[in-house]
Amino acid sequence: MKVVYKLPLIALVATVALTSCVTPGQVNYLQDMEHGSQIELENKFQAVVAPYDELNITVFSSNEELAKPFNIGRSAVNSGVGQGTHGSYIVDVNGNIQFPILGEVHVAGLSRLALQDSIKNMLVRGGYLVDAVVMIRFASFKIFFLGAEGGKVIHITNERCTFLEALAMCGDLSMYTNRNKIAVMREVDGKMVMRYLDPRSSSVFQDPFFMLQQNDFIITQKYNKATPRSEASRLVSWLSVGLSMLTLTTSLMNYVQRFTGRN
Repeated sequence: MKVVYKLPLIALVATVALTSCVTPGQVNYLQDMEHGSQIELENKFQAVVAPYDELNITVFSSNEELAKPFNIGRSAVNSGVGQGTHGSYIVDVNGNIQFPILGEVHVAGLSRLALQDSIKNMLVRGGYLVDAVVMIRFASFKIFFLGAEGGKVIHITNERCTFLEALAMCGDLSMYTNRNKIAVMREVDGKMVMRYLDPRSSSVFQDPFFMLQQNDFIITQKYNKATPRSEASRLVSWLSVGLSMLTLTTSLMNYVQRFTGRN
């Protein structure tokens, strides 16, 4: 009869063990990195302007009156073609913007700093401003996340975002996400290009899509088959039912023993 009393305890220990069953190879990030590991990154990465980007452009000069026509305001926003919100410029399909006085300016393919210098040179060479200072910011640098459990838009404020940073801003990934097949999709020369990145390996740092660009998509998917965690959960459910039945049986046997002993 002592064996019967031990069975609930054994079942309980098995249940706890299975509940905590998680495969590190499917969850942990950068598993092959050790203490002191060093991997060179592309620190000089600069996002380049692309069609449909929204740019904030401000022109400064010691003569504010001369600089004023180059800074569009709310009235210009409502009437100008190719202008966005709060005085921003939307890059058209051909990679151009309509800039005050200068007219059509091709901006696609230029980094933010290169475009600043380009517009400044146009203003100085054209004789409009002798001491022009041009400041440009992306108004629409965002990443789109399409996960197995929903999607979201990530707004980037510093114009630089890595693949791992984007995953962190998404709130990490669920246990059931297939981590060795996380897609990054972007438009390249008029075509949508997709690459699969694996955040469990340090080789992700060397992938050309590790440094994200504006309007990139991150797409995740669930495992096609049950994970060890889900299989363990299913087994735990059955063990819980069996444990309840075994506990009830043991209680009944104890009651019968006490009742029989009294008689």
